[in-house]
Amino acid sequence: MKHAGFIAGVLLAAAAVTATGALAMGPGKERHGMSFEELDTDGNGEITQAEMEEHRAARFQQADTDGDGKLSLDEMQAQARQQADARAKRMMERLDADEDGFLTAAEMPMRQRMGKMFDRVDADGNGAISQAEYDEAHARMKDRHMKGHGHGMQSQD
Repeated sequence: MKHAGFIAGVLLAAAAVTATGALAMGPGKERHGMSFEELDTDGNGEITQAEMEEHRAARFQQADTDGDGKLSLDEMQAQARQQADARAKRMMERLDADEDGFLTAAEMPMRQRMGKMFDRVDADGNGAISQAEYDEAHARMKDRHMKGHGHGMQSQD
């Protein structure tokens, strides 16, 4: 039973980290910060597969800093750091209510959502997350992650 609090904390922390990334993107943005207008490069009101492929190729080329047509781990990490830095900057600008350059716990808007997350995981509503409830929530999140990345229902466990 003493592990239930720890597990709940881990789940809530993971939800907070994930949610803060989503908050940093802001409303109306695609997952990688691209608006519809930016993806619709010919401005005809529709995004074609060719436009999506152009976007993908441009992102690859931007990350391939040495121009060798391949991404190294260092290049991928550098690209991820740039994206994380940009998200953190947008988050700071949006959430730092007193504009002191710091975020306090009170300025973070996740409390209500985390409670809802806990309630969803606590399937039997007893105020604690059992191993079975934790495993079920983990499996659901893994399944959503796999579907979201085009992997279908395959698992590597």
